[in-house]
Amino acid sequence: MRFKEYLLTGVMFSAGALIAVVAGCSAQSSPSETNAPTDPETTVRSPDAGVTPVNSPETKSEAVVEAEEHPHKPGSHGGIIIPIGSDSYHAEAVIETNGSLRLLMLGKDETRIQEVDVQPVKAYVKVVGDPSTTPIDLVAVPQDGDSADKTSQFVGELPEAFRGKQLDVTIPNLRIAGERFRVGFTTVTEDHSSEMPGSLPVDDERQLYLTAGGKYSEADIKANGSVTASQKFKGIKSMHDAKPKPGDRICPISMTKANPDFTWIIDGKPYQFCCPPCVDEFVKMAKERPEELQDPDTFIKSDVTKP
Repeated sequence: MRFKEYLLTGVMFSAGALIAVVAGCSAQSSPSETNAPTDPETTVRSPDAGVTPVNSPETKSEAVVEAEEHPHKPGSHGGIIIPIGSDSYHAEAVIETNGSLRLLMLGKDETRIQEVDVQPVKAYVKVVGDPSTTPIDLVAVPQDGDSADKTSQFVGELPEAFRGKQLDVTIPNLRIAGERFRVGFTTVTEDHSSEMPGSLPVDDERQLYLTAGGKYSEADIKANGSVTASQKFKGIKSMHDAKPKPGDRICPISMTKANPDFTWIIDGKPYQFCCPPCVDEFVKMAKERPEELQDPDTFIKSDVTKP
């Protein structure tokens, strides 16, 4: 069944975390290179190469090779360790559920904290697949034990629209021990789960979502924005939790924990799913077998284990 195949892949996705893209140039670069470029969000600098577009195949393939040949363990705060300057330094990038972006500075030895000068840090953030970027300020927030005028942590706030989505982040200018570095990372997993695979051909998907039938009405189509599931949920990450707790809403198709970000109106009622392919299956059922449609409150994890 198509869903089962996708679910297995989705579970593999959830094992991934942030993947380091690139680390930057040293202080020996010329002034024109060490200063941020006119469009810093569009370029990254490899330690051994010139400026390369961040989305170029060359940069992506080098990043994958780097990750395979020199893997780094997940950070102690749940982020990923990012090499900086050919592993001269490291950082742990952590994106929290409340939208905070934390950059924790580490030394060559990833277990050691690295103090750096208190400085303004600008990060350029974009949703994967969207060419537009948004600058955010990362402010020095010293941790306990940091020296005066030094910090080992920078904190910023992601825009509301970016939360829960796969992101590319570029920091064009970070000063460490008198050197300037360009740092970049992405929250895309190795399988690129941010771009939800279309479970249906485009024409079939439009036919499914934009025509009424059974208990799927014209009013439902308008309530859902007159778009398909892949359009509405583009860029939203799917994480399959196979162990929902009692009281959690569950996906009507997979019976895994539902995600409120994947909500679809059917028969005038909001249903929550784990991923777009499950929305496909459920809408199809509501149109072709309307007698099988159950109330949304049916799909809540019970505290009673059935035999």
